[in-house]
Amino acid sequence: MNDIQHNISSIKQRMERAAANSGRDPESVRLLLAVKTVAAEKITSAFAGKRLLLGENKVQELRQKYDYLSVIDAEFHFIGHLQTNKVKDVLKFADCIQSVDRISLMEKLDQRLQHEGRSADVMLQVNTSYEESKFGVSPERAIQLAREMSKYDTLRVKGLMTIGLFSAETEKVRQCFRLLKKLELQIKELGLPNFDLRELSMGMSHDFETAIEEGATIVRVGTAIFGDRIYPDSYYWNENKDVK
Repeated sequence: MNDIQHNISSIKQRMERAAANSGRDPESVRLLLAVKTVAAEKITSAFAGKRLLLGENKVQELRQKYDYLSVIDAEFHFIGHLQTNKVKDVLKFADCIQSVDRISLMEKLDQRLQHEGRSADVMLQVNTSYEESKFGVSPERAIQLAREMSKYDTLRVKGLMTIGLFSAETEKVRQCFRLLKKLELQIKELGLPNFDLRELSMGMSHDFETAIEEGATIVRVGTAIFGDRIYPDSYYWNENKDVK
């Protein structure tokens, strides 16, 4: 077992404990490897014969790595801010887009998918931390945006996604995850068409155990597996706040 596989094993053990301590089935939570800026060769070393769930933040990186990584059994999710001019490219590679957060993006996705004669799995991103540096619809507008989202037959809405507060205060972070779970329950009650909410994508290297305690079904872990990165958080999450 190489170092990366060892790290994955350690994270999964922690995930299982967090789930068990919360009275949940450990199999109900999946590990997504956040591979932003990680070289394709390094990602393949994580493969140990079982299907990987990979998450990429940049369309260009996803495109560059895809062919190399297509030799392993992997499911690709796009988890970064998606500009409308990158829709055509991301749909070529992503099995799911977790970061849908505005009508203009829904419209562009729908147009492209209608052109291709197909549908796509997506998630609604909510800014539960209320941080200006984060993308995602505000919690107060999430239900209305969900109603709008349900009008697009090409979008199969599989869940909700959030990025928790970057804080060492666990209880403050926990409130972000509880809010997303609350919104999930409220949206489920609406019985919206094209909505089949099964996933709560929340929790990263520093807070995934808290996220699992609050109902996460996907946790996005990168640093704890691949090591620290040379870029600041703004490289991944605050892309000029251009919402075109």
